[in-house]
Formats: sequence, C-alpha cells, structure tokens
Amino acid sequence: MAKITAAEVNKLRKATGAGMMDCKNALVEAEGDFDKAIEVLRKKGQKVAAKRADRDSSEGAAIAKVNADNTSGVIISLNCETDFVAKNDTFVNLANELADLALNFDSKEAFLNADFNGVTVQDKLTEQTGVIGEKIEIGGFSRLSAPFVGSYIHAGNKIATLVGLSAAVDGADVVAKDVAMQAAAMNPVALNEDGVDQSIIDKEVEIAKDQLRQEGKPEAMLDNIAQGKIKRFFKDNTLVNQDFIKDSKQSVAEYVKSIDSNLEVTGFERVALG
Repeated sequence: MAKITAAEVNKLRKATGAGMMDCKNALVEAEGDFDKAIEVLRKKGQKVAAKRADRDSSEGAAIAKVNADNTSGVIISLNCETDFVAKNDTFVNLANELADLALNFDSKEAFLNADFNGVTVQDKLTEQTGVIGEKIEIGGFSRLSAPFVGSYIHAGNKIATLVGLSAAVDGADVVAKDVAMQAAAMNPVALNEDGVDQSIIDKEVEIAKDQLRQEGKPEAMLDNIAQGKIKRFFKDNTLVNQDFIKDSKQSVAEYVKSIDSNLEVTGFERVALG
C-alpha cells in the first residue's frame, strides 16, 4: 500500500474542499495517485447526488456580478438544502467564484459545461455534493445587458438583482443600485405595463370583477371600475411605476429622471431563494 503523506492529503483537501479523512481514504484507494483520488471523490459525489436528487434545495446563495465596464451582468444562485450550509464561508466563496465565471456565458447550459479549475462546473457541483453531503446545484441563472448595468445583493445572499439603464450618466452607479434595491424589496412582476403577461392582466380583471360583484356593484359598471383597479395593479407591481422606496412622493421612473431627464430603466433581473 502506498504511503500517504500529510502534505498529499492537504494538497487534495485544498483542491477539492473535502474533509481530511475523505482525502486520505481517497488517496489510499487511488494508491497515492492524485488525479485518481480526485476521481474517487467525484464518484462519491455522484453517489450522494443520486441519493439526494429528489431533495429540496431551496437554500443557498444568490450572487450578482457585473463586468468591468458595467455593460453586462449575471445572477446565479448556488442552491443547497440547509441554511447552515448556505451561510458557510466556503460555500459563499464558491458561489462568488462561479458567478465570476458565469459572466462569460450566455446560458445556464453553457455555464454548467464550462471549465472550472480543470473540471466542468457540473462536475464541481457533483464533487461538492459529496463533500458537503447535500444536494448542490445551480438554481437561478439570469443575464442582463444595457448601456449601464448595476447590481444589488440583499443581506444574507437570499435575493440578488440587476438593473439596466439607458445611459452611463454621472451617478448611474447610485441610480442603478437604488433601483436594484427597489426590485429586491418590492418584487415587481415586470418593468412596465407592456411587460405584464396578458394572462396575469386577465386574472386580475376577473378578481376585481368578483370583488365588485360581492360589493353589490351593477354588472354594467364592472368593466370600467375593474380597469381602474388594473391601473392600480400596474402602479403597485411594475418597477418603473412603483412608489420609490426612498421617497414615496415620486415613482421609480420619476426618481431616475430626476438624475437625468433622458435616463430610463431598460430592464431588470431578480433571483430569490426560499
């Protein structure tokens, strides 16, 4: 049997994040071959992943990253099973490293097949499933491009948002962060009225009509009153029309234009856990 040194065990631990005894046992099984030991740990991860495939992975870390010139951003969520793991520094650091890599890819599929320190992202997730003993996966993956993109991550990494602006004006970083915080806090269904799915509008109209009928309003009046309620729905649930959380006397759109009269919010992305 090959003699396994503490230095070899430590090297494998640093490369994989696995526990000291798991690394030692893997090296013993691989007869001291470092690459084979990594494969042993990965196979262990595959077995754990298969056993935990039906587990709920609603905890984790949602991370937003923006490129150097603030023209493109990405949000990923690295999902796990428990809040205990989600708060672990090693787990959060991995989520940040993966988000940095995700900036280079346009789709979740391409990202999962990308190289991450010599293995694919998917293989790394499988490896970490074996190391941690919980189902680990990429949940959310959202991209946004605009003349200026800003981001916000809510405390605890449970919500991450991106906001796009129509121009990189002075103060764009502050505006984008403020609006990204708005999106995190208020969870709008769309950017504006045009972005609301017709099925949602139809559902809200029917809800409004049912409420009005219960209040005894005449059938002939229902359409007009329901349309008024839909306008209120748009105000409460579309980002640019919402009351700005830092100053409810103005809408988000009005706040943005107070910085620059030509400035507009062009889009947003929001990923939340739990």
